[in-house]
Amino acid sequence: MNKKNTYPETPTGFAQEAAMAALASAMSDTSRMKILCALMDGRAWTATELSSMADIAASTASAHLSRLLNANLVTCLSQGRHRYFRLYNGSIAALLEHMMGVTFHYSIKPPNLKVPAELLKARTCYDHLAGEIAVSLYEFLSNHHWISEDGNNLTTHGKEKFLQMGISIDEKTRRKECCACLDWSERKFHLGGHAGAVLFRFFDHDGWIKRTPGYREVTITPKGKKAFKAHFLINK
Repeated sequence: MNKKNTYPETPTGFAQEAAMAALASAMSDTSRMKILCALMDGRAWTATELSSMADIAASTASAHLSRLLNANLVTCLSQGRHRYFRLYNGSIAALLEHMMGVTFHYSIKPPNLKVPAELLKARTCYDHLAGEIAVSLYEFLSNHHWISEDGNNLTTHGKEKFLQMGISIDEKTRRKECCACLDWSERKFHLGGHAGAVLFRFFDHDGWIKRTPGYREVTITPKGKKAFKAHFLINK
């Protein structure tokens, strides 16, 4: 006598697993990963620029970008005859940042992973600041109660301090006000979310930092070194 299967039939029960596998498949190519990592600087790039960064032919880059578009890893912006590509959203950037941390710390051959010191000190993490400086900034914001204990909100005190510096927060944004983003090189938190993005734009616009075209490295300017020390007690 055959026993009847008592497990419920769930034809869509593995939909999430299938979606995860599809996402992993779309990322499982070195050239596509080079493209995604280039887009981690938060800017929009043309296919030609990305083909140069990935060291592949333009036609090959187009095929890779089509695959990334279909997987919702990147999005395309059209302006006139030009098309620009950028990461789909901050969640994709966070996933890539975490993958970098995993491969950096747990690679079978760690000596072969040479990361520039400048990248470890300060870099872009999509639209906010990451690296040693960013972790020190987060610690200051937390210790001086500019942000909540879990890092998910600015405190009233923090909003007042932002305004005193000339930084305004969009109260109507649909984005999370702020969040604790795990820094892959420091293994501590840096500030993400809307507040992290607003701060980064302020640093960039006010000349505290200088971005390296085509790369994620961020240089702290002489003005920035003085400002980080004066406002956030960071002396690095």
